[in-house]
Amino acid sequence: MDGDVTDSGKPRLWRLSTVHRVEELKSIIRLIPIWSVGILVVTSASHNYTFAIMQAKSMDRHITPQGFQIPAATMSIFSVAAMLVGLAFYDRVFVPIARRFTGRPNGITYLQRIGIGLAIPILSNVAAAIVETKRKAVAADHGLSDQKNAVVPFSVFWLVPQYAINGFADGFTSVGHLEFLYDQSPESMRTTAIALFSLAGSIGNYMGTALVTVVSDYTKKRGNWLQDNINRGKLDSYYWLVTVLQVVNLGYYLVCARFYTFKPMEFDEEEKLPSSGVEDVELAAVDGKVKESTGP
Repeated sequence: MDGDVTDSGKPRLWRLSTVHRVEELKSIIRLIPIWSVGILVVTSASHNYTFAIMQAKSMDRHITPQGFQIPAATMSIFSVAAMLVGLAFYDRVFVPIARRFTGRPNGITYLQRIGIGLAIPILSNVAAAIVETKRKAVAADHGLSDQKNAVVPFSVFWLVPQYAINGFADGFTSVGHLEFLYDQSPESMRTTAIALFSLAGSIGNYMGTALVTVVSDYTKKRGNWLQDNINRGKLDSYYWLVTVLQVVNLGYYLVCARFYTFKPMEFDEEEKLPSSGVEDVELAAVDGKVKESTGP
């Protein structure tokens, strides 16, 4: 049409695109619903670097009586350790067993892996809420509720389960998310798709800050859940709120995964195995006929 090409005969890319480019854009758009699930995953885990550290500072951090104290900020080491153990367990134990039942080389699909990774962290926040309730009860029993800098005689290692569960789940969610984005994105846009993973993490951290701000402002006249003195606050209620958000996020993901359409995969006729992906088959409709061409 008039205006689709320049005077030199080159197409105006904002007005005229090949079918291949249109299909690539559609592939990226199709990723968005499942990609967006990762935002709330990061949001729900952001408190491990803020409120969980406040909890640790108010608890007994001695490894031995009158001995070395573990720094509050280093509690995240349990998340890293659990993630490494989880990855080894998944690769060496879970996949071989699952492969016998599913017949898949990877045991389960990456969508199933993401789903498992979304379900497990719910237990992390449940554990966090229960531990915080117990910690505040111990503080009240020892008359420390009004002393925000007091050390409650309650071992910091009660926080290990919430860190460990979250780290173990991260081995499912993050890896499955990366596999999904890399495999389902067009070959020429895989770098962009991987960048989306980092973008989800960035947005999730911002949303974590926004969630804390909203909860603090809303509860300010109702006891302020997130006040400086956590012995008088209601951090356990915040954890229960995050748990509810995680359940909603899991439900949203299950709906998206149920209706997700995988991109077509080219198969080798002789071996009946997926091709290496180096060659891309483009189908373009020209005058009612289907024209097949092989790209680089």
